[in-house]
Amino acid sequence: MTSLTFAVPNEVRSEMKKLSWINWSELANKELVEELKLQEMLKEFKKIVSKSKLTEEGAKELADIINEGMVKDLKKKGLL
Repeated sequence: MTSLTFAVPNEVRSEMKKLSWINWSELANKELVEELKLQEMLKEFKKIVSKSKLTEEGAKELADIINEGMVKDLKKKGLL
């Protein structure tokens, strides 16, 4: 496994020391992995969206239809 070192402001380090039970390396590692996954999903999303012919107006119309259907369903279930 590769080691990575980065700087944090002194104020942040002071606050981190107060929370000594937190494994900061593990937390940073998990966050980095999650960010990498998120960036990969965003890349795929952009690739899909770039091929879409849906306009902003069309998207709004679709959202309105979906919202109306959801409201109707919630009313039917007695939740609204």
